Amino acid sequence: MFVILASKSYPLITKAILKAFAYAKQRNWTKSFWAFDVHETILVPTRSNILPTEFYPEALETLQMISQRADICRILYTSSRPEEIKHYLQYFKDHGIHFDYSNQNPEVPSLGYGYFEEKFYFNVLFDDKAGFDPYEDWKLVRELLTDPNLKL
Repeated sequence: MFVILASKSYPLITKAILKAFAYAKQRNWTKSFWAFDVHETILVPTRSNILPTEFYPEALETLQMISQRADICRILYTSSRPEEIKHYLQYFKDHGIHFDYSNQNPEVPSLGYGYFEEKFYFNVLFDDKAGFDPYEDWKLVRELLTDPNLKL
């Protein structure tokens, strides 16, 4: 299942992505599910009441590319207030970034192998609290997704 992982040493985020694609293929799913935090992951925080608008290097271009892929379900994963989430969703849409859901994944219901009523299902987590480094990892993700040698 994860033969591609053994052939090369990959950073954590790219390992998670490769594993997600392999898992989706094994399950005959048409997509994998990626959750994205906003602050300190996509946008540089302002540390004030002003909502951030500055993208981390390569975040905008990479998310625009990810938004074009039908095999990735994009979930905004944030503890922002509801009115802020509306702002972010519109801000991202205005920049060519599309999220399918916000803080939920109704496509994967609770079944025998998991209970997803309080914690929704995802394969890949983009979150600074989970070790995602926005200064380095966006570039790695973009390189992985555009690597002509990988069949993703």
